[in-house]
Amino acid sequence: MNALKDKLLRFCTLASGSSGNVCYIETAQTRILVDAGLSGREIVGRMGLIGIEAETLNAIFLTHEHQDHIKGAGPLSRRFGLPVYLSEGTLRKGEKKLGKLENAVLMNAGDKISVNDITVETFTKCHDASDPLGLVVRSNGKKLGVVTDLGRSTAVVEDHLKGCEALVMEFNHDPVMLEEGPYSLELKRRIKGAEGHLSNDQAGDLLASVGHQNLKHLVLAHLSEINNRPEKAYNLAVVTLERLGFTHVEVTVARQDKPGRILEI
Repeated sequence: MNALKDKLLRFCTLASGSSGNVCYIETAQTRILVDAGLSGREIVGRMGLIGIEAETLNAIFLTHEHQDHIKGAGPLSRRFGLPVYLSEGTLRKGEKKLGKLENAVLMNAGDKISVNDITVETFTKCHDASDPLGLVVRSNGKKLGVVTDLGRSTAVVEDHLKGCEALVMEFNHDPVMLEEGPYSLELKRRIKGAEGHLSNDQAGDLLASVGHQNLKHLVLAHLSEINNRPEKAYNLAVVTLERLGFTHVEVTVARQDKPGRILEI
């Protein structure tokens, strides 16, 4: 049993939403963060809530430079001596928010970065950031896809997400709620634009394209607190999976205010 456990890939969304995004991923040998969009102190606290000490982290990977994805990366890197993997555009545009990074490691779309027994594969995505990246994390034959902040799906995105046993996928907004909501016209256009965020319907279409019989976990991420409701996103995801015949998939909604459960594949 211990040998089996050692080969598992585990993950947990520490926070997900417009105010901050952090995903924790671990194997028997490695612990990383994908994005660090809360304060360093808050990330340390939330890791403590799931029983993980932040000083055991090996690396931080950043998907793009927006505040809700990089806020705590600099403080954590400096405090624990962590390498921060990021694109050149993310480093350039996020420099003031990140502060001085002693160990910034540049990565490009298409790269495969190994950290002990984890391999992180990067791919380009459509979002209004300088050089945004989606990520697939592999270890011991397991595959986890992390894709939020996505204005639209592309063949590149779908190709990389196919075969994932677990997905952390954006279900940002309900189109009617966005249209009738309080946001300015400019912000509404940005959100629903080709470089904005996926609606529930768009995320359902992406799920239909990449879902498969071996998909075990689907985490609905980056839900708007103003323009969406957890039950709306959840119901659409479940109906999509049922239509595909994948009723075995566990669907969970990531929270902004607290960590989710540690899931494993």
